[in-house]
Amino acid sequence: MSTTKSPEQVDVRGPRFVAWITTAVLIVTLVVAAFSPVAAAVILGLQTLVFAVGASLGPRRHPYGRIFGAVVAPRLGPVTDREPVPPLKFAQLVGFVFALVGTVGFALGFGALGLVATAFALFAAFLNAAFGICLGCQLYPLVARLRRAPLQA
Repeated sequence: MSTTKSPEQVDVRGPRFVAWITTAVLIVTLVVAAFSPVAAAVILGLQTLVFAVGASLGPRRHPYGRIFGAVVAPRLGPVTDREPVPPLKFAQLVGFVFALVGTVGFALGFGALGLVATAFALFAAFLNAAFGICLGCQLYPLVARLRRAPLQA
């Protein structure tokens, strides 16, 4: 019997569903920013909190992931493909950082910073939603490897 624990895995359709909702929220943020940077800061601030939940608690407890699990997943066929949770949590952390920078930018009157940070987050969310390419998940092995590398003096 193996004592190593394999990482928790989730249905790949869940993170893609989450990415579609995130894409919509980020598009709304960019549209609203043209009229009210303060309102854009509020919307993006709420998305920042959603990213924080996903980064800390994982995809099953992510607010949009809960919607997927309760409403969407029961209407789908059986799970055919799964992916590990740690890269997904890391991707949510990356989204959190960009959304936080964007929120601060909009809130402090640095509209260009807010727009650029939101656009980067939107690009990543859309790639995952439309094509199943998770940029944060792609970066995760590199970051994990760097964390395990011994410090050189």
